[in-house]
Amino acid sequence: GELQNVNLIRRSIVAKKAINKGELFNEDNLTTKRPASGISPMNWESVIGKEAQRNYFVDEMIEHE
Repeated sequence: GELQNVNLIRRSIVAKKAINKGELFNEDNLTTKRPASGISPMNWESVIGKEAQRNYFVDEMIEHE
């Protein structure tokens, strides 16, 4: 039963606020939220400091770039 709910319980990295193309990802513009269908928070350090390749809306999941 737990395996069915694992994606609902885990989290993904999402935009805390609007992020424009070319802006760097940082602790001020990213957060984590459910569900786990995006980048895992375990990969937080690999996302921080990278440049956004497109615009992101608030609460939009960050994609591998």
